[in-house]
Amino acid sequence: MSTITAPLAPADPSTSAAELSHWIAGAPVPGRSGRFSDVFHPASGHVHSRVPLANNAEVDAAVAAAAAAFPEWASQPPLRRARVLFRFREIFERRLYEVATLINREHGKVFSDARGEATRGLEVVEFATGIPQLLKGEFTEQVGTGVDSYSMRQPLGVVAGITPFNFPAMVPMWMFPIALACGNTFVLKPSERDPSASILIAEMLKEAGLPDGVFNVVHGDKAAVDAILAHPTIQAVSFVGSTPIAEYVYKTGTATGKRIQALGGAKNHMIVMPDADLDQAADALAGAAYGSAGERCMAISVAVAVGKGTADALIGKLESRIANLRVGDGAQDAPSGESDLGPLITGTHLDKVTSYVELGVTEGAELVVDGRKHPLHQGALSNEEPAGFFLGACLFDHVKPTMRIYKEEIFGPVLGVVRVNNFETALQLINEHEFGNGTALFTRDGDTARDFARRVQAGMVGINVPIPVPMAFHSFGGWKRSLFGDHAVHGPEGVRFYTRLKTVTSRWPTGIRTGVDTTMPTLG
Repeated sequence: MSTITAPLAPADPSTSAAELSHWIAGAPVPGRSGRFSDVFHPASGHVHSRVPLANNAEVDAAVAAAAAAFPEWASQPPLRRARVLFRFREIFERRLYEVATLINREHGKVFSDARGEATRGLEVVEFATGIPQLLKGEFTEQVGTGVDSYSMRQPLGVVAGITPFNFPAMVPMWMFPIALACGNTFVLKPSERDPSASILIAEMLKEAGLPDGVFNVVHGDKAAVDAILAHPTIQAVSFVGSTPIAEYVYKTGTATGKRIQALGGAKNHMIVMPDADLDQAADALAGAAYGSAGERCMAISVAVAVGKGTADALIGKLESRIANLRVGDGAQDAPSGESDLGPLITGTHLDKVTSYVELGVTEGAELVVDGRKHPLHQGALSNEEPAGFFLGACLFDHVKPTMRIYKEEIFGPVLGVVRVNNFETALQLINEHEFGNGTALFTRDGDTARDFARRVQAGMVGINVPIPVPMAFHSFGGWKRSLFGDHAVHGPEGVRFYTRLKTVTSRWPTGIRTGVDTTMPTLG
């Protein structure tokens, strides 16, 4: 039975908010620091729960539990660890509706999008269940006379994940299934803005038979992050978030000898060529720019239209599609049905995104569609004026590379169109940008597509695919200031990140009587 106590309906502001717990050593643990943060229901603006913010002692307790559980868990055959993940997969799939409801309630994304997030996270679990095959080493017989050599991959120990608000289930699931499958124990610090999914996941892992202490959750803010980065027992940290924090995590963590993979921000461009199917491109842009209210690190935030005719036609098609987007409460049981865009995560973030819209106008871009004036989906909440954190789709034209709305990550439903005369100029824009997370090209020409894929400086590339998020058996990661560290997440890179390579060279002494030899062994 779930220990999540916050109500599924929007909280009544006249009642006290429920207090959430940490998860340490296989059980919920109330916060002891005396510090809490409000968790909002973004569609109503009400506070529905309070999450404790861990102090150093609480982080220490989670790490101690993970360290105590590590020797026994690491000694289990990979097949046994995989069987726990198989059972977790079955439980998660059975309770997927509950997971999606929690995501919708605390993050605000529409229910169908929340369900999609949970499903993509589940794919990493399915990949991790193949760990007996993924951990197979190499063996070479007779590398020298009577000498054999073989390799193995072994777990690191206690590892940690620090995850963002925009994917409260999927991003943690990029990390812990592979870490656990490889034999590590795990401490998760989820976003304090939408923390409940992580506790529900912890409950499911326990139900699946995961030993106590192998997976722990501590909620917190920068104090908890700093405690994780400084903790001598933690061997590796995975992080997803903004570029300034990713760089901080990387520099701070590596300075203490930790292995770090830190995924940062993005400004993903989509080039639309004159020969592209413009209806297909407009559909793709509207979905990729405005889905999840633009709160995705793989959202398309810049459309690069090649040729004046392309730009004019594309703008017209985008306007008609934006006009039909429904903005409102994304709950599956909303009175008038599900919306296309839900609210932003908090009022503070809404103010930030809105300030970028105002900045774009000041900088001289043409605000073709002003999402601040977009009406809410009728009956989305109630007959009263809603107080949620809503912003409709915003569309700028004539955006210039010198503008801040072009250079900076906005993380909201704001799309800017940049007009260029040719493909080379479009490609140069992407390659000169500080971020290199994802990118896309829409064209019918195979030569252009192949040239783009080969020369573009970004980690994830889509050809007529607007959001090229790799499947779980490939790896996710950007280039330039979108990734700090040597390893991307999940897929083969994830296995390499959470393991160490060991190579053994062996010879048995029967018949060896060569005496002392001080020369470099050649084994030939």
